[in-house]
Amino acid sequence: MDNQVTYENVSTGSSQGSAGTDAIDASSTKGAHGPVTLKEYYQLVKPGIIYSNLMTAFAGYWVAAKWDVDWIHLIMTMLGTALVMAGGTVLNNYLDREMDAKMERTQNRALPSGRLTANFVLWYGIILGTIGLGVLYLGAQSPLATLMGLIGLFFYVWIYTAWFKRTSVWSTFVGAISGAVPPLIGYCAVSGTVDLGAILVFLFLFLWQPPHFWALGIRRMEEYRAAGFPLLPVVKGSFVTKISMVRYVVLLVPLTVMLTAFGYVGYVFLIVSTILGLTWVFMSVKGFKATGEAEIVWAKRMFLFSLLYLTLLSIIMVLDTTAKF
Repeated sequence: MDNQVTYENVSTGSSQGSAGTDAIDASSTKGAHGPVTLKEYYQLVKPGIIYSNLMTAFAGYWVAAKWDVDWIHLIMTMLGTALVMAGGTVLNNYLDREMDAKMERTQNRALPSGRLTANFVLWYGIILGTIGLGVLYLGAQSPLATLMGLIGLFFYVWIYTAWFKRTSVWSTFVGAISGAVPPLIGYCAVSGTVDLGAILVFLFLFLWQPPHFWALGIRRMEEYRAAGFPLLPVVKGSFVTKISMVRYVVLLVPLTVMLTAFGYVGYVFLIVSTILGLTWVFMSVKGFKATGEAEIVWAKRMFLFSLLYLTLLSIIMVLDTTAKF
């Protein structure tokens, strides 16, 4: 349940309470630009986040299965995971509707523009999440994967979105916890236990997220500043953020080595992950020299490289998974 989104507060004063919410709900016809389309219902679930996290859930499943795959079980696990994440992202939209209504890039979406009511989106998210948990429990027949899905949903919606994102620079750290749950769901659906492999696939995505998201934060720092969103680059500045990014990227290198060292993946993954990891470290360190427009260009490259890193390593993690003998 990745958090690659910008947020803003629509309130003109310090209040973020019911007055702002009522204003949004009361504007169900004002500012509308035609009827809601199927595409907008689809966009409410933030499909980009779903696809990227589902990819890591698939990788976690495959590492645990070691090529011995029950395809119906895999489909049920992926479906349940996708629906749980969709429920979380829709509820994220619900909680962020005041912020989105103020942002130029989000104010024309169906909910902040008033074409969808807040109550509808609330129930849309609850239903999706509930069905997803049901599919994990009954379809994938994995109480542990269901528990992991519930924990991830709780962290993403309440701990991250409703609390930390509005109050603390630690929001990215907390969001990374929920964002690292999908591979854990996939892994636990097969293993039925939280073992070393589960911890490693969790840490892989957990460590990846902060430098990925902070790159976006540096690139769009002024948008976050105008929104009053306490992201690390806004509160502490680019230099401190870059130091934090280096810490996480550096830790990813030995973490990926451990996946091979403990026999979960092979040497192809080891070689590629080490090359990509060291490249990312070099790019991160190089960012200390970038200022002004050069810093924006650097942040964009870091963001795009992080996506390449995750995509390639997730694919190779699957292809190079150690087979069960």
